[in-house]
Amino acid sequence: MTAWNWVEQLVRISSVSRDEAAIADFVERELAAAAHLEVTRVGDNVIARTVTGSPRRLAVVGHLDTVPGDHAMVVTADRITGLGAADMKGSLAVMLDSALTTTARNCDVTYVFYAREEIARRDSGLLEIAAADASLLHADAAIVAEPTSVRAELGCQGNLRVTVTLRGARAHAARPFEGVNAAHRGAELISRIAAYEPRRVELDGVEFTEQLQVVRVSSGVANNVIPDSCEIVINHRFAPDRESDDAITWLASYVDDLVSDGDEWMVNDCAPAAAPNRDNAFISHIVSLTGVLPAAKVGWTDVATFTQWGVPAVNVGAGDPLLAHQSTEYVTREDVERFGEILQQVLA
Repeated sequence: MTAWNWVEQLVRISSVSRDEAAIADFVERELAAAAHLEVTRVGDNVIARTVTGSPRRLAVVGHLDTVPGDHAMVVTADRITGLGAADMKGSLAVMLDSALTTTARNCDVTYVFYAREEIARRDSGLLEIAAADASLLHADAAIVAEPTSVRAELGCQGNLRVTVTLRGARAHAARPFEGVNAAHRGAELISRIAAYEPRRVELDGVEFTEQLQVVRVSSGVANNVIPDSCEIVINHRFAPDRESDDAITWLASYVDDLVSDGDEWMVNDCAPAAAPNRDNAFISHIVSLTGVLPAAKVGWTDVATFTQWGVPAVNVGAGDPLLAHQSTEYVTREDVERFGEILQQVLA
């Protein structure tokens, strides 16, 4: 079985966030048959470790879950299209193939297949593993195998999600002057967010571009009633030169004049950013192996989690990150094989 063969099998298994049991069962079953691996199951997370006594250990990490969807699967000789193909079952296939390989390595390896990465960070399977037995995640360095087109993507932006609930007063739609239309207030806030000019920050020779978007809007109870509330969810991706608290403070100040005392402001989730750490020897080695200039990681990844734990980490994996979460998501054989080669070189 090659990594490319594993891709098709993994894509065929539905694994939307919180429904990863079937794919975790599959991965656990395949890994448990390998005598050279210690395999541990924690919930719907599977950890496979080589234990040779090497003084060095590398973690290779990939999430099992996908966003919701029902994308038609199409398999050709050099491309597999389907939900999760790029994000990130192409990389999971390489991890599975590498874990089952018995060739000599220059370090011990921990392969982490974890659940619930695509939803709120507090629900992450990686944090579930750490709470159950942090020693399972001990490593000197980590590869987070997110889709990068097999390019080193350094650090990651923070991910802040805030719900703002604007208040109004109900009235009959024929007599709006008797109330206050919260949806109209919401329109002002949405316009403010839409007018945001992305802030750009260069760190360690790569450029991060912050983003600010309205991702959900909810208002109104009936077609003849002036809405007395408007709930707006805002997503902010912030550069690594800001701590989480700084990002929250900045966003609050950006919309401060549109939010009144009677309104509600709730931080739903805030995952920290991670600096590029380009001078780290391990990360610079990965950059050199890819043979192309590195880039900043646009989205949030668990590079930030490993960075918090004091473990140097880098994003590199199969799949085009621009295809992630799209209905036409696919991964190519070239990417899968190239990522396999990079991982093999790291371990050789």
